[in-house]
Amino acid sequence: MTEARDIHAYLAELEDIPGTRVFTAHRARRGYQINQLAMSLMKEANRTRFRADEAAYLDAWPISEAAKQAFLERDYNRLIDLGGNIYFLAKLMSTDGRSVAEGVSSMTDLSFADYQQMMLNGGRSPEGLRSIKGQY
Repeated sequence: MTEARDIHAYLAELEDIPGTRVFTAHRARRGYQINQLAMSLMKEANRTRFRADEAAYLDAWPISEAAKQAFLERDYNRLIDLGGNIYFLAKLMSTDGRSVAEGVSSMTDLSFADYQQMMLNGGRSPEGLRSIKGQY
């Protein structure tokens, strides 16, 4: 039998993984409108409206100014911090004519070619920074 754990302490541990944002229920609630906006881009009519005037399209959604700015800058890391889900944000990448790999590579400090090679080589090394708090 396992002992009961404090769910809040457990979820706080997930925030200690460097470079990783676990999509928790809290993030899902926080990013609901961001994700709905991204999913709206599944429809060609919405993609056309978005491409014609991104700022106006974003203004039609109840999202924060920070989220609007992140959309305009294609700052996927910031959108995820604000509750965006990469699977939904992939619709924005597609709207821009980018592959998911291209979009995700923009979230790293690597060029697309270097990102591709890293992934072909097996991804990031498990060695290195393993804890934000512990810096080990």
